Amino acid sequence: MPRPTKLPWIPTEQEWNAVLVVAAAEQIRNRVMLALAYDAALRREELCSLRTDDLDPAHRTLRVRAEATKNRLERVVPYSAATGVLLSGYLAHRARISRARGPLFLSESRRNHAQPLTLWTWSKVVRRIALTAEVPRFSTHTTRHLCLTDLARMGWELHAIATFAGHRHTDSTLQYIRLSGRDLADKLNKGMEHIHAWRIAMLTGTARPSGATR
Repeated sequence: MPRPTKLPWIPTEQEWNAVLVVAAAEQIRNRVMLALAYDAALRREELCSLRTDDLDPAHRTLRVRAEATKNRLERVVPYSAATGVLLSGYLAHRARISRARGPLFLSESRRNHAQPLTLWTWSKVVRRIALTAEVPRFSTHTTRHLCLTDLARMGWELHAIATFAGHRHTDSTLQYIRLSGRDLADKLNKGMEHIHAWRIAMLTGTARPSGATR
């Protein structure tokens, strides 16, 4: 019997906002990395492997190279206008570190100045942000999970989400559809609880119909 797929952890709105408050104080490189990680649903390896010539600012898209992906599938994905503004600011900042083409995200430490940012360093940055925000479950993969879940919530079709995520098979994508459905069910249940409480209050005379006069 197949083992049930474990659904990814998704932060609540309160948890996500806590992370964003902390992230807002980060240097521009870290902020643009978080923005791209969410906007384009990038895995950690895909994000850290981006190169300057993978960007197409005119069309607000980026290329995710096959060698950086889990399933060796190259894809082109969009990013938002807000992220585009942030990215433009980072590119100007990066030019002061190195004008050479190559890895997009560079270390700014004295020891590894202008060297490509490592996976380990990025993981440390995200872990620090998570602990400061008091959201310890937040990780480098959370932004990807949240983006794909949001696409499912918006009604994207299964194959469109799979293409965006770079999934070879839609089996991997189904977890986000199921998670989206569970979120909607939770919201419905909460709404029904509110309605039920209101109806009981009406029946017991502790509430009045909307628009009723005394």
